Amino acid sequence: MNEYKLPDVGEGLTEAEIVTWKVKVGDVIKVNDIVVEIETAKSLVELPSPYAGTIQALLVPEGETVPVGTPIIRIGEGAAPAEEPAAPAPAEQTESDPYLGMAEKAGAKAVPTDIDMSNPAATGGGENQTLVGYGPREAAAKRRPRRGAASPVSDAGAAAQLQLQGAFAPGGATSADVVEGDEEAVPAVAAKHDPANDRPGDVRVLAKPPVRKLAKDLGVDLRALVPSGPGGTITRDDVQAAANPDSSASAPRGTDAVSRTNRGERETREPIKGVRKMMAQAMVDSAFTAPHVTEWITVDATRTMKLVERLKGHRDFRDVKVSPLLVLAKAVLLAARRTPEINATWDDRAQEVVFKHYVNLGIAAATPRGLVVPNVKDADAMSLPELGRAINELTKVAREGKTQPAEMAGGTFTITNVGVFGVDAGTPIINPGESAILCFGAVRKQPWVHNGKIKVRDITTLALSFDHRLVDGEKGSRFLADVAAVLEDPGAALLL
Repeated sequence: MNEYKLPDVGEGLTEAEIVTWKVKVGDVIKVNDIVVEIETAKSLVELPSPYAGTIQALLVPEGETVPVGTPIIRIGEGAAPAEEPAAPAPAEQTESDPYLGMAEKAGAKAVPTDIDMSNPAATGGGENQTLVGYGPREAAAKRRPRRGAASPVSDAGAAAQLQLQGAFAPGGATSADVVEGDEEAVPAVAAKHDPANDRPGDVRVLAKPPVRKLAKDLGVDLRALVPSGPGGTITRDDVQAAANPDSSASAPRGTDAVSRTNRGERETREPIKGVRKMMAQAMVDSAFTAPHVTEWITVDATRTMKLVERLKGHRDFRDVKVSPLLVLAKAVLLAARRTPEINATWDDRAQEVVFKHYVNLGIAAATPRGLVVPNVKDADAMSLPELGRAINELTKVAREGKTQPAEMAGGTFTITNVGVFGVDAGTPIINPGESAILCFGAVRKQPWVHNGKIKVRDITTLALSFDHRLVDGEKGSRFLADVAAVLEDPGAALLL
C-alpha cells in the first residue's frame, strides 16, 4: 500500500488546493497517469502518479487546501474496499437544506455524501493543528465514485522525480467550475414527511448535484420550481431564473461571484488565494522597496506595422503568430545591450548590483486565475522566428493556466502589453527581482506630422518604469529612446 504525498512545491510555497480528482476509488492506474489537478500560488497543474495499482482512497476532498507532505491518495494492489453508505442527516438539517437531505420516500434511496464526516481527517480534527480548525489527516476521506479514468502521460519517469513533477504552478483567486456532466441527477426529499403538508415538489425533486449547489448558494428552494429539463429535471437555468426573475439571460458559468449574486445581496466575497494572493504580495513588496520612476514616449509605429504584415507572409513565419509585440520584444533585447543596467538586479543584502549577461524576457499574461509573468529563457540568443514561436507558446500555456514555476523564475526584464485591451499607457510596477518593465500601449490610427505634413499614422505609447537605485534618468531615457527608434524604423536595429 502506497500513500502519495503532496509534493514539495518549492520556491517558498508550502501548500496547495485540491481542485479536481482525475480518478475515482477502484480505478486501476499506471505510473505517470494523471491523478489530480492542484492549484498553488504559482499555477494550476496536474500531478502524475509515482505508483501503479488500484485507487484505494482519495484522502483529501476537492476544494480543500493542504500542506506539502500531506497524504492525498492511497494506492495499493487488488480491489478497493467497499464504501459504507453515510448515515442519514438529522431531520432539522435536511428540512432546511434539500441538497443535503435524502429520504426513503417514493422509492428514493439515501445517497452517500461526498465526505465521511465521521472521519476526523475530513472534518479537520486531530492534534498538531496547523490552521484554526484543521489538522493533519490520518484517514481517508470517502467520496462518491465519479465517472472518468486517469489520463495517461506518454513519458515514464522515476517515482521520486514524479513526486516533484508538475506540482509547482500559480493558482487563482477562484475555485474551478463544477462540471455538471459527471454525476447523475439525484432525488432530494425531506427527511420527515407529513402527508398533510405535501406539495407536488416535495415528493421527488430531480436535479444534478451542481444544480443543487447553485440553488443553495442562491437561496432557491428547488421544491418551488417547475422543472424544464428532460425527465422532469431542474436545470441551472431554472434556478437562475428563479433567483433573478427580472433578467432574461442566465449568469455566465465559471463566475462564482456573479452566480452567487441575487436580488437580496449587495456584496459578495471571494477568498484571497493562489495567483491573486501571490501577485498582490509581490506588487506591494516591489512598490515599497524599489523607488519607481516612469517615463513615456509616443511613437510613430507605421513602419513596424508594415513590417508585421510582410512577416506574416514570409515562409520562416508560417507557423508563427506575428504581432507588433514581437518587434517590440526584439527592440528591447537590442536596446538592453546598450544599457545593461536595465537588465541588472539590485542585491540589497550583498550591497551589489548584479549584471546579467543574458535576457530572460518576461511577458505579463492575464489568465482567469490572475496575472502571471512567464519568461522566455535566453531570449537575446534567439532569432526573430525563434523568439516569435517562444512568445506564442508562452502566452498559450499561460492562458490555459498551465504555466510552471520554472517558466516564471529568473526573469530579468518584463513587457506588459496593455494595448490588447485598448489601453494607451500606464505606470507599471516592476516585477520583483528585476530593474525595469515596459508597458506597450494600443497602436491607433491618429493624425501625425510626417515629413512636414499631417497624415494618418499608426501611433503608440511606450511607458518605462525603472528602479532609480541603479537606473538613473539618463540610462532609462536612452533605453526608451533606443526601443522607440526601432519601432519607428525597424532598420535602426542594425545600428544597435
